[in-house]
Amino acid sequence: MVVGITGGIGSGKSIVCNIFRQLGVAVYDADAAAKNLYETEPEIIDTIKKEFPGDIIDKKGKIEKHKLASLVFQDESALKKLNRIVHPYVKKHFEEWAGKQSAPYIIKEAAILFESGSDKGCNKKITVIAPVETRIQRTMQRDKRSKAEVEQIISRQWNDEEKIKRSDFVIVNDDQQMVIPQVLDIHSKLLALEKS
Repeated sequence: MVVGITGGIGSGKSIVCNIFRQLGVAVYDADAAAKNLYETEPEIIDTIKKEFPGDIIDKKGKIEKHKLASLVFQDESALKKLNRIVHPYVKKHFEEWAGKQSAPYIIKEAAILFESGSDKGCNKKITVIAPVETRIQRTMQRDKRSKAEVEQIISRQWNDEEKIKRSDFVIVNDDQQMVIPQVLDIHSKLLALEKS
């Protein structure tokens, strides 16, 4: 069983996924995999060089990720183009990884699970939510970004209501409600589904 976990930037997906890891669940971080593929997959690097000419390539021929990120968060068509290039490689990488796992179920963590269509390969979906102001503060502290940059990223992601509609479970990470009991509850329900 494949369980997708998503949530807007700063919602706390990574914290939730770490709790699942502690419970023995295998977690695939699609965003980290994509970033790694930018650096290691020659075909992706070549395609990005062709599709995004300009100063996003450094003197050694490597993609300058911060420049690429800055470009795609300002231009929605560039973001879609980048996702079209990288998504097939991430999908293949995930399938190879999934085939090696022995956990009762596996988790695919992706910031744009629904936006990219990756949810179609998931049996169950979880959305992690937090108030927008909390998410902005967390992201500014973690990524050393300006408030305007974080707001721009948030404006490019689907809103929580849209994600909740498509999800089987919701975890509230608002610094008020405890996250661990919510994860334990979902974990026990997923184990029961896996056994049935």
